Amino acid sequence: MSLYAKNSRYVRHASIVEVTDEQGRKVKRVGRAKQPPLAELGEHIRREGQRLDHLANYYLRDPSAYWKICELNDVLLPDQLAEVELIKIPTPY
Repeated sequence: MSLYAKNSRYVRHASIVEVTDEQGRKVKRVGRAKQPPLAELGEHIRREGQRLDHLANYYLRDPSAYWKICELNDVLLPDQLAEVELIKIPTPY
């Protein structure tokens, strides 16, 4: 059983790394997912009430791919795009 869903960015693009925690113990953690750069499909003018998972479902056919929209728009959290009117949309792949 995998810790991540099969369509998660961490399945193919992340690695397990060993780090030392604050107490000096060696622990394993998942490194940042380093995936190939996303190509831009175009831009979407956001209307009130539109959520990123809705846009991801419409453009990418996967509501859980909202993180790809975040990544292309250079934000870490979806809430950082809450007030952005023009949102870049990645190509689906």
